[in-house]
Amino acid sequence: MTADHTDTTATDGGTETDGADDLALDPWGSSTVSDYRKLFEEFGIESFEDVLGDVPSPHYLMRRAIIFGHRDYRRVLEAMQDDAPFAALSGFMPTGDPHIGHKMVFDEIIWHQAQGGDATALIADLEAHAARDLTWAEIDEHTKDYLLSLLALGFDPDEGTLYRQSTNRDVQDLAFELGIEANFSEFQSIYGFDGETDVSHMQSVVTQMADILSPQLDEPKPTVVPVGPDQDPHVRFARDLAARTRYFGVTEAFASFEVDDDAERAVLRDAYARLREHAPAETTIRCLHAAQLLDDGMDAVEWEAPSSLDHVAVTTGDPETTVLPKLNNAGMEPLRPRVRFLDRNATDDAFEALIDAVPGEKRVFEAHVDSFDMDRAAAEDLAREVEVDHGGYGFVPPSSIYHRFMTGLTGGKMSSSIPASHISLLDDPDEGYDKVKAATTGGRTSAEEQRELGGEPDDCPVYELYAYLLASDDDEFAERVYEECREGERLCGDCKEQAATLMREFLAEHQEKRAEVEEQLEAADIELESPRRR
Repeated sequence: MTADHTDTTATDGGTETDGADDLALDPWGSSTVSDYRKLFEEFGIESFEDVLGDVPSPHYLMRRAIIFGHRDYRRVLEAMQDDAPFAALSGFMPTGDPHIGHKMVFDEIIWHQAQGGDATALIADLEAHAARDLTWAEIDEHTKDYLLSLLALGFDPDEGTLYRQSTNRDVQDLAFELGIEANFSEFQSIYGFDGETDVSHMQSVVTQMADILSPQLDEPKPTVVPVGPDQDPHVRFARDLAARTRYFGVTEAFASFEVDDDAERAVLRDAYARLREHAPAETTIRCLHAAQLLDDGMDAVEWEAPSSLDHVAVTTGDPETTVLPKLNNAGMEPLRPRVRFLDRNATDDAFEALIDAVPGEKRVFEAHVDSFDMDRAAAEDLAREVEVDHGGYGFVPPSSIYHRFMTGLTGGKMSSSIPASHISLLDDPDEGYDKVKAATTGGRTSAEEQRELGGEPDDCPVYELYAYLLASDDDEFAERVYEECREGERLCGDCKEQAATLMREFLAEHQEKRAEVEEQLEAADIELESPRRR
């Protein structure tokens, strides 16, 4: 969740190691992904292209597919479109200068603030101290630089929230409560922690979970966290912990037994619809009817007196077979769609209040309530309302958007230990110019070959600078640079000269704006020096 800056820092704040392309995502280690499409299948990340049409005035990072994926972002878009509360949050680990990769995350937070979201930017100083062993003096040295760049790019501290982990007691208290829901085996499986891992490092992870959920402490609301894909383990863990703190779970059900996943529920939903369509008038649809249907088709259904199956198909993981034993065992119990409220962590008073609040026909059990007159969306709203009224958090699972990694200017990894590979937002403008002029390109071996075969902008670090930064909001300019390169009309020398000039102008303007917001930062509600400093 936090943007890092170590000796192997990628431009979006992630870090890079050999072997990252096997998709073992590590928030402190990996950052390269050779095929972003693999993330859709292996980690459940969805394509951002699927929701782009619903985004109001999308940022150029979205339009150019630099933001390529999302997790549950539709929830945020619905709030945005309905003018309902939503939030955006990201954290920055102050272990070095802010750089052009951090600017991507700054821009994403600022854009969401402009759309009406409650924007939060935090300094992950506890993580820097625990995971990177930085002293508080070293952390303080960089904290102000991150915040000045954020404000210079357009973050409004009067409308948003700035804090550092070490001084935010609400976040620390929430982290303690979330820690009750976590266990060491999860830290092992998610992050690869072992017996040599510092306890403080593990505590810093739980603190990041609290960071992600903290915008909802005043009220539950959709929250988006812009990150690189290497930070996805943090997002998934936060979503898990958000669910574990909830008083009630809400799901679809069809009988007294539980079904394990959405695939099984889909099978039962379809079976019920097919049976309802073919059942004689006034027939009560029963679990055995569905068992017979799934086992041997509609012709095998005995409407008058359904009998148990003599056998139950061997379950192979196919949801049509895994639900068969449950249906068969339930026998003559009616099969009927309902919404189920599950008691997870509710107090006795909260559970009783939920029972009273569920309208219409319902059945009350020891650990759940079935409603026959509510849809799932209304049930989830009701469950959250009762929970919050009785002291619970009511967290909405946090969402995320994912941006691509930039290539280092030298063509390999972007690393802070290789100054020529990255551009700091604090670099002298002339130094930024020189770095771009010396950058590797995707051009051919000669001008003649370039004119004949065209360049390779998709593999060019200099073109990435145009797409990610230098073309700013001008899509036509970015597209023209791309096409001229690909068609061989643009040669690398001229292209780098233009990019270097634009980079020098950007750095000069940005640093001028940093100076202008000094007083604004001094007035903001954030401590620039940690009280823990020693």
